[in-house]
Amino acid sequence: MIDKLEDVERRFERLTADLANPDVIADSAKLQKVSKERASLEKLVETFRSYRKVLDDLKEVEAWLSSSDADEKAYAREALPGLKAQREEQEQALKLLLLPKDPNDEKNVILEIRAGAGGDEAGLFAEEVMQMYLRYADRKGWKADILDMSPGGAGGVKDVTINLSGEGIYSAMKYESGVHRVQRVPATEAQGRIHTSTITVSVMPEAEDVDIKLNPADIEMQVMRSTGSGGQSVNTTDSAVRLIHKPSGIVVKCQQEKSQGKNRAMAERMLRAKLYEIEQERIRNERDSMRRGQVGTGDRSEKIRTYNFPQDRLTDHRIGLTVHNLPGIMSGGVEDIITACRTHYQAEALKQQTGGGAGSQGA
Repeated sequence: MIDKLEDVERRFERLTADLANPDVIADSAKLQKVSKERASLEKLVETFRSYRKVLDDLKEVEAWLSSSDADEKAYAREALPGLKAQREEQEQALKLLLLPKDPNDEKNVILEIRAGAGGDEAGLFAEEVMQMYLRYADRKGWKADILDMSPGGAGGVKDVTINLSGEGIYSAMKYESGVHRVQRVPATEAQGRIHTSTITVSVMPEAEDVDIKLNPADIEMQVMRSTGSGGQSVNTTDSAVRLIHKPSGIVVKCQQEKSQGKNRAMAERMLRAKLYEIEQERIRNERDSMRRGQVGTGDRSEKIRTYNFPQDRLTDHRIGLTVHNLPGIMSGGVEDIITACRTHYQAEALKQQTGGGAGSQGA
């Protein structure tokens, strides 16, 4: 591991020198590429340098154990446990940083939320989860655009599609995909009985042109008038766009913009994300069916989480996490849960790597 880390450090130092190179500075594309690669290595190099210092300190302190000086011996005995703990902690951190990176982690996402079983109550909860993620995005400084939304029968939403853009969004949101279950007494329930409803959440990395090529002959476009409240174009112009991908049967719709052309462009981004997700899932299935069985898929068919309002309890079934304070969570305070999921799956990936199991997806 040390040899690999030293290679990374040398690469980091070359990139640092490149940032002062006039030729690199004059080429904006190259400068951006060098800056991005250097930033991706910085945390690993800093941790390695701290780790190397701890190793040096340990070597020195262990030598003091054989010293004829009683004070040096006493200091060594006192300092040794703490240095060994630091070494183990930093070794673990380095192993996590050396895990294969998910190539999608820095991508923006297309977030879909759909009401499932439970009728109007499912639609109401779908809207609440939508607001939870929008508030979380606001806390993180991400940009959120609602691309399409179908209202439910009682003021909730039947389904909604949101584009989230910013730094490291997929890495934070990717474990949110799955079935979210809510248990509570609906406002319309006269006898106070607890109902169980479900919604599905899908988090898809936004695909670039280079990821998925769309053949115009495979796409049927339909235009229609926008629906909903507000906006001069609503119900007056055929600006909303529906795209049908004939080979897969996938249908996407966008009515965010007043311009039909802009809505088509955004709909194509949504379509690419869906096709990219299908292709990624196919690759994962072929490559790593054993790991899927061990740690779960996080896909839309898997019940991942229960929100129990009478007990003020959220349970993530994949990682065995139970937390309270649902009002705080629903107001956007979902960071601790997302972090716990990421930590769990990083640990699973590390276990696979060090145990000689199947290759990991990255964390």
